[in-house]
Amino acid sequence: MTEDAPAGATLTFDGRPIPFRPGQTVGAALTAQGIVSWRTTRREHTERGLFCGIGVCFDCLVTVDGQRVQRACITPACDGQDVRSEHPDTALPIPGEQA
Repeated sequence: MTEDAPAGATLTFDGRPIPFRPGQTVGAALTAQGIVSWRTTRREHTERGLFCGIGVCFDCLVTVDGQRVQRACITPACDGQDVRSEHPDTALPIPGEQA
């Protein structure tokens, strides 16, 4: 849990180190660093980031430690996490098939 995050804890976002405070979500950590958009829509390629902030709307989707379609607004930030922006044109994997 993030409450136990050490001082100076960081996650990476698209390879960039992002510090966070204990208790922050991935979305809060990104926003605190001025990163307010981390995916685009499929059709119009408009930028998306936090919208509802409570896990209802799916605008803040990211990939966390290889797990796609994670909501940044409710995903706890953890030291060493690898967070990546979502690319809407990349197909989701089919369960049971290898990439």
